[in-house]
Amino acid sequence: MAEIAKSSTGLSGEYFVAAELYRRGWSVGMTVGNAKAIDLFAEKDGKNIAIQVKAIFKRKHNTWPMPSEVKEDCYYIFVCLNGDTMALPDFYVASTEEAQYALRIYKGRGAVTIASLNSTNFLNNWGKLEHAPIGPAPSR
Repeated sequence: MAEIAKSSTGLSGEYFVAAELYRRGWSVGMTVGNAKAIDLFAEKDGKNIAIQVKAIFKRKHNTWPMPSEVKEDCYYIFVCLNGDTMALPDFYVASTEEAQYALRIYKGRGAVTIASLNSTNFLNNWGKLEHAPIGPAPSR
């Protein structure tokens, strides 16, 4: 199976996350462009959350590149597209604090590994979003 462009990997991850959120009853707004601050905004039952999506194409790539600091007041959803097996994607859901804890800095660049998130606390744990604080829509 051929690799896909890095920009397509990121967009694929965002679309898969948006689809999963819609399936779970959330309303989702996607942002566009390469220099955006947040990838998705989601609303359900008066809860408004900002979501940053990070995607990798294959499990063997096992590390999501990150900036050296996580964004505050958003959820991170790390997606493994499983492009090598064409199985359904794996989703790892993390709060800002959990993403910060999993973040490692290597030569000035940030990274989060599958190993740091490979537990039921993260894997397909969409329930975390249900417990998000109720508040106004996040700002960009």
